[in-house]
Amino acid sequence: MAKDGTFSFGQKIQFMAGVLYLIPNTLGECEPDSVFPAYNYGIIRKIKHFIVEDVRTARRFLKKIDREINIDELTFYTLNKHTSPEDISGYLNPMKSGADMGVISEAGCPAVADPGAEVVRIAQRKDYRVVPLVGPSSILLGLMASGFNGQSFAFVGYLPIKDHERAAALKNLERRARSEKQSQIFIEAPYRNVKLMEQMLQVCSPDTLLTVACDITSPEEFIVTRSVAQWRKGELPDIAKRPTIFIIG
Repeated sequence: MAKDGTFSFGQKIQFMAGVLYLIPNTLGECEPDSVFPAYNYGIIRKIKHFIVEDVRTARRFLKKIDREINIDELTFYTLNKHTSPEDISGYLNPMKSGADMGVISEAGCPAVADPGAEVVRIAQRKDYRVVPLVGPSSILLGLMASGFNGQSFAFVGYLPIKDHERAAALKNLERRARSEKQSQIFIEAPYRNVKLMEQMLQVCSPDTLLTVACDITSPEEFIVTRSVAQWRKGELPDIAKRPTIFIIG
């Protein structure tokens, strides 16, 4: 990096601007101390502007971090599927004057299967410094506990909702897992978990391995890898309306 702050590839970071911190949230009902380093607490306490999906959830999270935080002194900007890029860009205005900001996910890491990605994209375009904080990622934690290939994996997000399209997607993921030895990670809206699992057991080959990782980091955590044939023999796990990661390996 040159003295003027210019990197070799020509990007100039606005060092006088504030920092955008990406703040992970807990994955479920657990104590923050069990999943966050102490470093996070100091960063969070000094931030006065937060971009969040749900203000009530964010307030509750911040009170868990520190009961002495004065919520009324904080400013919250709501980010969801209805928020326009223009609004998001305006949210970052406090950074121009040097104020730090935080993006808080509803669960897990911001900007990963999360609308916070749009905030980060705009911040990068504006040459603001973006700092991700350490915290739980259900995607990586589920993969770690699966026993599948951790060197080659793909997170494909949500599968199609229509049955025939979802069946085709599952068969494609199964083929990729076999031919490329690549772990295939995906999620579903919690209220559709059971339907997805039932369809997987119908369309996937008996020897295909499937990991079901539910309520990761919570006291009710359930992470089990079985072949489809083994899953078919027993009762379905209790995953209805519970945050769950699925992995085909």
